[in-house]
Formats: sequence, structure tokens, C-alpha cells
Amino acid sequence: MNDDSRAASRGRQPDRREFLKLSAMAAAAVGTLGARGNVVGAEADAAANTKANRPRSRNYGGHYEGAHLSRVAFPMGGIGAGTICLEGHGGLSHFSIANHPDVFNDPGVFAALSIRGASPIARVLEGPPPSWKYFGGPGNSSGDGKPGLGLPRFRQAMFDARFPFADVTLSDDAVPLAVKVTGWSPFEPGDADNACLPVAGLEYTFSNSSNAAIDAVFSFNARHFLTDDKIVGAVRPMNGGFVLHTTPPADAPWRESDLAVFTDDPAVKVNHAWFRGGWWDWLALVWKDIADGACYERPPVAEGSASPGATLFVPFHLAAGETKTIQVRLAWFAPRTNIHEGEDLPNGGSGPVETYRPWYAGQFHDLGAVAQYWSVNYSKLRSAAARFASCLADSTLPAEVQEAVAANLSILKSPTILRQTDGRLWGWEGCNDTHGQGDLCTHVWNYAQAIPHLFPSLERTLRETEHGPSQNPDGRQTFRSGLPIRPIVHHEYDATDGQLGGIMKVHREWRISGDLGWLRSIWPKVRTSLDYGIATWDPRHTGVPEEPQHNTYDIEFWGPNGMGASCYLGALEAAVRMGNALGENVEAYAALLAKGTALTESELFNGEYFIQKPQWKGLKAEFPGHPTTWTGEPLGTEAMALLEREGPNYQYGTGCLSDGVIGSWFALVCGVGQVLDAGKVRSHLKAVHRHNLRRDLSDHVNPDRPAYTCSNDGGLLLCTWPKGGRATLPFVYSDEVWTGIEYQVASHLLLMGLVEEGLEVVRTCRDRYDGRVRNPFNEYEWGSWYARAMASYALLQGLSGARYDAVDRVLHLAPSLSGDFRCFLSTATGYGTVGVKNGQPFFDVVSGQVDVQRIEYGAGLSDKL
Repeated sequence: MNDDSRAASRGRQPDRREFLKLSAMAAAAVGTLGARGNVVGAEADAAANTKANRPRSRNYGGHYEGAHLSRVAFPMGGIGAGTICLEGHGGLSHFSIANHPDVFNDPGVFAALSIRGASPIARVLEGPPPSWKYFGGPGNSSGDGKPGLGLPRFRQAMFDARFPFADVTLSDDAVPLAVKVTGWSPFEPGDADNACLPVAGLEYTFSNSSNAAIDAVFSFNARHFLTDDKIVGAVRPMNGGFVLHTTPPADAPWRESDLAVFTDDPAVKVNHAWFRGGWWDWLALVWKDIADGACYERPPVAEGSASPGATLFVPFHLAAGETKTIQVRLAWFAPRTNIHEGEDLPNGGSGPVETYRPWYAGQFHDLGAVAQYWSVNYSKLRSAAARFASCLADSTLPAEVQEAVAANLSILKSPTILRQTDGRLWGWEGCNDTHGQGDLCTHVWNYAQAIPHLFPSLERTLRETEHGPSQNPDGRQTFRSGLPIRPIVHHEYDATDGQLGGIMKVHREWRISGDLGWLRSIWPKVRTSLDYGIATWDPRHTGVPEEPQHNTYDIEFWGPNGMGASCYLGALEAAVRMGNALGENVEAYAALLAKGTALTESELFNGEYFIQKPQWKGLKAEFPGHPTTWTGEPLGTEAMALLEREGPNYQYGTGCLSDGVIGSWFALVCGVGQVLDAGKVRSHLKAVHRHNLRRDLSDHVNPDRPAYTCSNDGGLLLCTWPKGGRATLPFVYSDEVWTGIEYQVASHLLLMGLVEEGLEVVRTCRDRYDGRVRNPFNEYEWGSWYARAMASYALLQGLSGARYDAVDRVLHLAPSLSGDFRCFLSTATGYGTVGVKNGQPFFDVVSGQVDVQRIEYGAGLSDKL
């Protein structure tokens, strides 16, 4: 996207002529895209899409302004280390620094500016707050709102993101300074440890746009929000700033959490002791200091008589046209938790219960050590993060793809991900407001494609957990891993998609790393896992799973189906390839693969898309499996009658399932290759686009969870029944829209050369996350920052066809785009820009080294990948 189009306002509605012009420009930017494939195969689909041609106001990858700032909150912090968000208007919120989410923690931490002179000016360094903050949460009828909401602010704000950086530009006609706030945290592919630091940086840049010199005072004001009735707080001094310190109760040592706020500016002064009074006295006197342009030192009060907070002052002088940047560095330390997920095995000993400890607590002995490291390495880490940000943005891919990829990298900065002291990664499915949601789940994390490419060493620890403590000697995996990572009691069903996907992911990690020794070490567990899967889901060795298959929809599919079959075939193909590389006998797997491929393509393809053939008779499993409600109570007589009449509840049968060939997608992104006929896969994906993509859901009936898409939102439905045959109770969630599945389908469409269809799915998804109602940096499903949304990273491979194989040292480049292009590519040993220039492939390494012996290049190679 050029600079002129980026400058267009998000909030401005283009007229029809401008819209057509921009559409033509976008089409030209991505080359010849081919037919839209937009014919709708059912009257209901046509009715739902009648509003599809209305002009859009979205400027993907551009500024957020006005109403589009309302929900913007950009996560900063370390992978598995906690989060603080920079909001669209410049405020700080979502303080989640004590090893758990705290989504609505908006405690009144703010920066301010005071301009001295005959007509002094004082402003909080934020734009107008969004109106929803006026109510402040529970008890909102009291009128309290967020602390400090009633203080003067700048009149305009504009937000821009270039991960891992975000900028807020503030302006006010009454203020003779141009102001920019930059938030960031360390992040560069391959450097996992520095990306896991519990730190964030804030940079406040002031430019004197007047003709006169200006004397001003910057302040950073932090309420001591870490205390409560049981936790004693204190403000402690540190070089260049202060520490919000806590002393937790003896019976809850895990509640310790400290926050350091400091700067390297030599003019800094610190008030360690805010006024201790009643009501809102503390805030009234903090503002008086700001309004008066105060700048002074005040020592801490004695511990046990806690200060409500502290202020860091930096006075500065700016000549006309001069600019100054003040860096505020945040670091935190919460070394213990009470997190213990999963039921311990019997006879596990009588000692104290082991709990999760964050990775950084094993690397630094206290907050001071973290702060010192952050201070000494700040410039180096910033340069590395800027190098990555520039490389990621150095792309000619469509702006909607760039936005979707970069925005969901924010999940890596969120409380969704944890990393324990031994370096192994772990993650929730997503985040509830105050706690993690859903222990590390294989079939959710199957979709996530960012970490294996950006931090392969971290991703390999997930495979080692799945095929280590989470797998029993028989090969059965618990699809929810314990934390701390250890063997746990397996109460849940076996997840077919999760366990089989794990086998393909082992193949992916091997090809990314090139480490045959690692593959050899994990292979026995992989083989045991696959053998268990065969015995459990395909005991008759038909080549297709028949027995009930628990899956990501929290139910079981009974009988052969495209989703389960494609995952099974992908796992078999991956095992054959890995086994051959190790000299293992995998003839039985190859035979099953051949049988299963033939059966799936002949029996499960209806001429347009892959379906399910529900089966519950002649199986090892007893019908109807588990006739109970979610609470474990027996189903009522009417529900049992329905089971007898229609078979097991929650099937999709003749439906067009968006995940219907997910195993084929997964095989491609894992380097396994095509496992089903490419023409039939392409037909299925076209059907999903035709039937399941709705540009306006106003008339859609969704009895499930409506907030993911509601009213006139667009989205890709999980399943539709264009040929009829919808059961009375189809599978749970079938009427919902999940962003991770949207990206799975979109990237698969792109991989198969269906570019415009794939881009349309991406646009429809990102149009919901435009900042007005939903946060562009928090695509949620069952919780905030949902891991499945990291499927968006596969969009890069979908368009570029770029995949580096470290085993063969070959760069595969099979772009779906025509003509020249450039985009980001990350490998285990380095990253850079890949693409085509003047018709010739290239890979420019920006950081690290990548041993490319050959580039295998050819447009339209998707059928052969």
C-alpha cells in the first residue's frame, strides 16, 4: 500500500467512485487474481450476501482514528511473562503482570505534560477516552469510572502499529508541542530468551512546533495498584525511578509482584510518597503538581505506612524546532504462582504441591536484576526489534494479509502463553478476564503457525510435551497438558485431530530445524502415538477413522468424515516420510495411506465437497457413547428419543464443513505435501467460500455464542447444509464464526491458487476487528487472545508459497500471486525477505544465516507441494 492510501482515515467513508478506484488499485497490487468464484449455490446464501457490494471504509494496516480507537489495546511484554497494553488513545491498561490475565485492570497509571509560562498548560498524555470507560465496570452507577478519567487530555489521537511497536500521535491546538507515544517490547525471531523478558518500553517524543522556546515537565504517575487488604505495599527507590513493591501474606507467597518504573534521563526527580488522605485526595494533589509544573524529590515513607503511589518527573527545555524523547522503562517480577493444572497421578508423593514458576524467575534472582539487564541492553534490544519490524513490514502482500499476520502476533505478548523455568512452553486456549481458559490443548494449538517459524526451539518443547509426559506407554495422549508440565490423570476423550496433528507437527519441526537427531529421539513416541490412533479410530484398518473421533468442537464425530480422514492421512504420510528418513519399516502405514486416500476420495466426496457418513452400528463404541449433559446428568427422555431416531447428536453429515479438509491444509503447512486429490480439495474450498462465507449475518440464526459475529457483521460459518440434511441438533458451535478457522480456510484457499476468495475471507474477518467494537489486537474465541487465531501466520505461506526445508537446504517458492512480490520469511537460523524480482526468485537474509543450496521456484506448484 502506498503512503497516500495509508494516510486515508479509517473513519472516512469513501464515495462510490473512490471505492471503485481503490478496489482497482488493490487488484492491480496483487496481480492477476483470476475469477472471483462468487456464484452462490443456494438461495439462502444469495439472500445473505445481497449487501456484499457496499463500500468499505477499512484501510488495512493504516491509522486508527476516531471511533476506531475505542477498543484498541496493544499488548506489550514478554512471551509467557505478562502483559501491559497501550491503548488507542495512549492510555495504559490490561495490567497482567502477576502470571494471570487481568483484562479490566486499568488502575490509573498515566503520563502527563506540564508547559510552564504565563499561560501554563497541563494535559494527560492521552487522547479522549472511549465513552464505554465512563461506566468503569461493576457498580458503574456510582459514576466513578477509571481513576483519572476526569483530567484534561489532548483533543485528538491517532494510533499506528508495526509489531512489536505501536505509536500514538497526540495533537491539541492549545498545545504548542507535537507528541508521539511509542510502546514496545523486545522481539526478534530466533532470540526466544530476550523475547520472554518481563519488560516494556514507553517513549514520549516532544517536538516544539512553535517559534518560541518551551520549558516543560514530563511526569509518569503510578498508583500502587498491586496492594489490597492482605498485601502490604511500599514504594522503594531505584536508580532513575521507583519500585511498587509488595509484601504478600505468609499463607499466599505467590501473590508477590513488583513493578519498576525508571528512566535514564539525568534530570529525573522522583516523588516516592503521594499524599496519604481520604477520598480522591491522592489524585487531586497529583494533578496539582502537574498543573503547577512541579518537579521535586520526596523520599519514601517508612514501609508499613504505604504510599498510594509515586511520580517520576523529568523537566526539559526545547528551543524552537527542537525534539526530545524521554524513555520510561517498565519491568516487573512475580516469581511464584499457585497455578497447578491437571490432576496428579496417584502415589505421586506426599510433599508440597509443585506449582508453575515463570521462565524469567529462573534466570533473574529479583526485580533489580531484571531492571539492570533491561537498562544495559535497552538500545541493543530496540535495534533488534526495529530490524524485525522493518523486515516484516517490507512486503508487497495485500494490506489485509499483512494486518492479519502482524495483529495476531500480539497473542505472543499476551497472558495466553506461559513458559516455565526449564524453558518449556505452555499455553492456555485463551484468557478469561482474570484467569487462563482451557489448559494447553492440542487441537486448538494445531492451528497456531507463528511460533514454529519465529521461535522453533520453543515450539519443539510443545512436541516434546505431547509425546513425553502427556503420552502414556500405550500411545494415548491427553490433549490437555498439565502445568507444571508432568504426567497427569487423563479424564478427557482422546482428541483425534489433536493427536494426529501432533504427528504432522513433528514432521514440520524436523524440516524446519533440520535436526535428524531430534527426530530420532522422538520417533519411538511418535510411532506409538500413531499405532494407538490406528487401533482406536481405525481398528478395521480401512484407512479412514470410523470410531467416535473427539475433536475441536468438543464432541465426537461418528463414522468416516472428511475432517478426521484428512488428519489421519496427513499423519500417515508424515510418518512414512519420517520413517523412511530414519530407515524404519513403515510399509504398513503406506498401505493404510493408499487405502484411506482411495476411500476418502471415492466415498466421502459428493462431487462438490467432502462430507461425513455418520455411523454408529457395527462399531466398538457403544451407542450413543455418553448420553449425558454437560453437567454429567442423564439426558431426558425426549433427547434419548432423538438419539434413537437420528443417531448420535452433533454430527455434520451432508454439511459443508469449513474444517472439512483441515488435514490437507495442515499437511501443506507442515511440509508433508498433498494428501488428497488437489482438484477435489480445491472444489471443497470453493464450496466453503460459496456457502459458508456470509458478508452480512443480520438474518442468520445463531443459538450458540453470538458475540464473535453479530448483527450485520460478516464471517465464515463453521458449517452450512446447502444440499439439505441438517440434523435436528447438528454439531455444537456449527452456527458460529471462529477467526482461527477463517484463517485456516483463507490460507488454504491461497495455497491452492484461489487468491481472491482467500483474501475475501481475510477482509471479512478483519472488518470485524476494526477497533470500534472489537480490539484489532485481540481476536477472541473462548477467551481473549485465542491461540487458534495464530493460524493467520499461514497466510504468508499461502500467498508466497515460501517454505525453507533445512533438511534438504532447499527454499521452496510456489507463489499464488503472479508477477514480482516480496514478503517476510523466518527460518530456524535467520530471517529476511523472500520474493520474486524481475521474474527471478530471491531471498535476502536480514538477520542470521540461512544455508540455501537451491531455490525450487515455480508459480502454480500448489498441486505438487
